[in-house]
Amino acid sequence: MNRIQGTTRLVGLLGKPIKHSRSPHMHNSAFDYLKEDLVYLCLDTETKDLKTALEALKIFGAVGGNVTYPNKQEVLKYLDEIDEAAEIIGSVNTIKIDEDTKKIKGFNTDGLGFIESLEKKGIPYKDKKMVLIGVGGAGRAIAIQSAYSGIKELVIKELNKEVADEVLNTIKTKIPKCNVRLISDDENDLKEEIKNADILVNATPLGMKGNVDSCSISSSDVISNPNVFVYDIVYEPKETKFMKYAKEAGCETCNGINMMFWQGALAFKIWTGKDMPIEYVKKELGLD
Repeated sequence: MNRIQGTTRLVGLLGKPIKHSRSPHMHNSAFDYLKEDLVYLCLDTETKDLKTALEALKIFGAVGGNVTYPNKQEVLKYLDEIDEAAEIIGSVNTIKIDEDTKKIKGFNTDGLGFIESLEKKGIPYKDKKMVLIGVGGAGRAIAIQSAYSGIKELVIKELNKEVADEVLNTIKTKIPKCNVRLISDDENDLKEEIKNADILVNATPLGMKGNVDSCSISSSDVISNPNVFVYDIVYEPKETKFMKYAKEAGCETCNGINMMFWQGALAFKIWTGKDMPIEYVKKELGLD
C-alpha cells in the first residue's frame, strides 16, 4: 500500500547534480521500516537558488534535509544555528528545521560518518597518525573532524595550496592538540610519511565510476607499510585502483560506502530522534 498521505512530511536533498544519489533509497527504506510519516526526495538546487529552496522547505513544513555539492558552504549564510563541529569544519551537509519556529540548525555528518565507520570497524584512531590525500569537499570535513575527535598527527597532501593552507590554519588555530602539517607533491615524501602511519585516506574523487583508471598514487610501492589501514572514500566502484594497490601492499582496506552509510544514519537520528534500522537498510542497499 502506498504510504504517502496528506500528513507526510518532506526531507529534501539540496544540490546539483544529485540524480546519482543513494540517499533516497537509504532514508526511505528506513522511514518505511519504522513507519515514519516522512519522504526523502532529491531537489535539484543550484547555489543561486539555495536561499529560495530553504524558504520553500520552511513553507512546506519540511523536517529538514541534506545539503550537498555545491551548497555545503553557501548554506552557512542562511542558518539560524550551527553545531560546534560543523562551525569549525566550515560546511554543513545536514539541516534540521524546527517545526514551530522554522529556525534552521546546521550539522556536518560527513566527518562524523567517517569517524563512526572507523569505530564500527574497530580501527583505533585516537592518538594515532593519519595521512590524508585531498582536503577539498568531504576531505575537509574528514581532516577537521578527525583532529577534533582525537587524531594526534595529521599529514595532508593537497594539490590546491590555498585549500590546504586554509584547512591547516583552521586546525592549528581551533584544534591545537592535533599536530597537523602539509607535505609536498613529491610522492617520495608521501611514501616516507606512510611508513609510520596508522591510517591512510584517499579523499579525492580519483578512481570513482567514470574515472576508474585514475589514482592518487602511482603504484603499490608508495604504500610502504603493510600495517597501515587504507580507506578510500570513493564507493563506486566497490574496489578502486587505490584499494587494489593497498591490497597488493598487504593492507586492510575499506571503501566509502561505510562513510556514506554512517553519515546518513547520523542525519536520520537528527531528523527523527531515532536510530536508523542499520541491518535492514544495509540489506535494502545491498551492503550486507
